[in-house]
Amino acid sequence: MPKPITADCFAEIDGIAHGFFTRAGGVSDGIYASLNCGTGSKDDRARVLENRGRVSAALGVSANPLLTCHQIHSAEAIVVTKAWQVGENPKADGMVTTMPGLVLGALAADCAPVLFADPEARVIGAAHAGWKGALTGILEATVKTMESVGARRNRIRAALGPCIGPDAYEVGPEFEARFLDVDADYARFFRRPSEGARPYFDLPGFVLDRLAGLGLDTVENCTRCTYSNEADLFSYRRATHRREADYGRQVSAIVLL
Repeated sequence: MPKPITADCFAEIDGIAHGFFTRAGGVSDGIYASLNCGTGSKDDRARVLENRGRVSAALGVSANPLLTCHQIHSAEAIVVTKAWQVGENPKADGMVTTMPGLVLGALAADCAPVLFADPEARVIGAAHAGWKGALTGILEATVKTMESVGARRNRIRAALGPCIGPDAYEVGPEFEARFLDVDADYARFFRRPSEGARPYFDLPGFVLDRLAGLGLDTVENCTRCTYSNEADLFSYRRATHRREADYGRQVSAIVLL
């Protein structure tokens, strides 16, 4: 059975189950070992579906499918009112629901997963925040979508899960320039290990800063570096550096019971 990382700010809420799932506790093997939940990977489809079923079971809703979007690195967040079949995933990077039993999941393999909950209104959300989505407003869009169905931001709790850490995220100067064109103050999320070196980007720091500016009740940091924690987490960048043919995806999920 998978044993996910959990956030204290959600664990104390009755009627909500959640988890930042690692790569442990599944049935896949090889480069996908073992809890690969990415249907977009080249892993055996039956194994991926079994893994996704194990996530639902770990959350106490074994009969309900894990729902994930066709993630496009956007600022698009949607309200989910019913489940869909794998392959019919809507294109979005944030999901919100008020419906018990709908398991909302954010897939990631370096990007930042963020889970949300308003325990009083019983509204939950999940967001996939890569650098582009974080910069263009996926976190803000998810919170606004939660508000559209009854949440209040001063009651919303949010937690950041595993993503690539600042010591592993080397980027190019054009990447840095894109952030500085939006706000020169974003320079504080970049560092160069030596003069003339390429910059490194602090994705978790940037995401936490954006969350802190939203006026939420709680923002909790549950991140671990996906790149450096190979035993526990998948990493797209690590797989790319090794010239591996593909990579697995871990999932972060939340459900109203």
